[in-house]
Amino acid sequence: MRLAIINDYQKLAEETADWGTLPSDITVDVFQDRLTDGAEAAELLAPYDIVVTAREETRFDQALVEQLPNLKLLVTHGQRNAALDLDALADQGVTVTGTGYGFPNGTVETAWGLILSLAKHIPLEDQGMRHGEWGLDLPRGLTGKTLGVLGLGRLGGGVARVGLALDMEVIAWSQNLTDERCAELGVTRVGKDELFKRSDVLSVHVILGDRSRGLVGAKEIGLMKPTAWLINTSRGPIVDEAAMIEALESNQIAGAGLDVYDIEPLPAGHKLRTLPNTVLTPHIGGRTYENFAARYQDSLEDVRAWLDGKPVRVIAAPA
Repeated sequence: MRLAIINDYQKLAEETADWGTLPSDITVDVFQDRLTDGAEAAELLAPYDIVVTAREETRFDQALVEQLPNLKLLVTHGQRNAALDLDALADQGVTVTGTGYGFPNGTVETAWGLILSLAKHIPLEDQGMRHGEWGLDLPRGLTGKTLGVLGLGRLGGGVARVGLALDMEVIAWSQNLTDERCAELGVTRVGKDELFKRSDVLSVHVILGDRSRGLVGAKEIGLMKPTAWLINTSRGPIVDEAAMIEALESNQIAGAGLDVYDIEPLPAGHKLRTLPNTVLTPHIGGRTYENFAARYQDSLEDVRAWLDGKPVRVIAAPA
């Protein structure tokens, strides 16, 4: 039996989990490049019975899955992976399992890193200091400002708690948000339009799906203050990218802090890379050392459980 660990470009799979504890008749191969090309993935993975992937670099769509006749177990980091065609995998008889969430505050920390970078002009001032400058712009304070949270789940709730600790007013909206959840956190529930109108910082924390794709569109961005910042550490397509770029170019909003994009990796010549009022990170929200370590350990546990005929953390296709 052969097992492939792919997309281990951080070189952590072997450092953080002891794959040598698997039965001796299992050959483990680790690949440290980003496997984004479907034809390359098909050729590389065709011999393997088990594949451990990371997040969404490799698209296991129907075309790829049908070219993997030996695949019996696919393990992914986390419990949701938009790059997996679960129906195609089920049709091929492939068991799909996930991992625990590890340390979810990584995304909360990234969101606040982006917010503080924008408010305090940290990237600008860092570059100025390196070129002999001293004080290129006046930072803005957050105390007393309004933090709007779009989606008040585990991650949105974490972002809200930090905002409250900074003495910000925190408001929230999502399609299923309840007064009870807001009361639990000390957050005010508002309507959708009010969320965009009132927020000085608007942070996105909903799951990408049919209802949330394009949820932040031209209309919503048009409601925002010209001094407001838009933060997205969730998924790129939740925000209408073209509308956001237009608003940034025209200073309709003050700036954006982005960790996620419509196309990842973000193309080298992409317009967002040229805008001075953005702070950009390469989808690092949940990608901390601690998270990767926990997820590789869970991945190993998944493989062992499947070999024992008792798979854990199974991810099924939606009914």
